[in-house]
Amino acid sequence: MCSKKEWIMDIKTANTILYCRKWKETVAFYKAQLGLEVTTSCEWFVEFKLNVAARLSIADEARTSIDSNRGKGITITLEVEDIETTHLYLSKVGLNPPPIKDHAWGAKLIHIYDPEGNRLEFWSPNTELDKTTE
Repeated sequence: MCSKKEWIMDIKTANTILYCRKWKETVAFYKAQLGLEVTTSCEWFVEFKLNVAARLSIADEARTSIDSNRGKGITITLEVEDIETTHLYLSKVGLNPPPIKDHAWGAKLIHIYDPEGNRLEFWSPNTELDKTTE
């Protein structure tokens, strides 16, 4: 048995792969509307860069052995620097985000859905809450 000191997993990046029935629409959503940078692409798979260590990939269900979950049970949570700026951007690209919500755990957030039905949560710390507790 390995102790923690004997073996340390050195993870370089993390990648979530979404298997999609609406592959073309979902790729266009992340590329054109959200403006994510493509790191790898082929005729059935596209990998997007979220940051230096995180990736999000979209795979065409028709070309893989894994079926789409049709957006059930998936929330992709993305912390952003400024939720108000993110809300404005999402509005400008035609995604019609709902109003920003205050969450009980001290965040402001927005939920939107990609064409496959996967929920995306954009959030940032509620700095107004910090000011009231000082």
